[in-house]
Amino acid sequence: MIFLNKLISVKKIIAILLTVVFCVLSLTKQIGSTEFLSVFSMVVGYYFGASVSRQATNEAKELI
Repeated sequence: MIFLNKLISVKKIIAILLTVVFCVLSLTKQIGSTEFLSVFSMVVGYYFGASVSRQATNEAKELI
């Protein structure tokens, strides 16, 4: 149950849906590879950047 709660969060759902939509648009040739790569890179960069930042903050609080 805890795994399911972690899996279902708004940020994760948005990232997954955006990835699926842009994959479909790219496969149907409605957008080019350049647009796909730029949007996908921004989403992944933001998601992992926020996760790393949150983890670093939590670790810093534990040290104090």
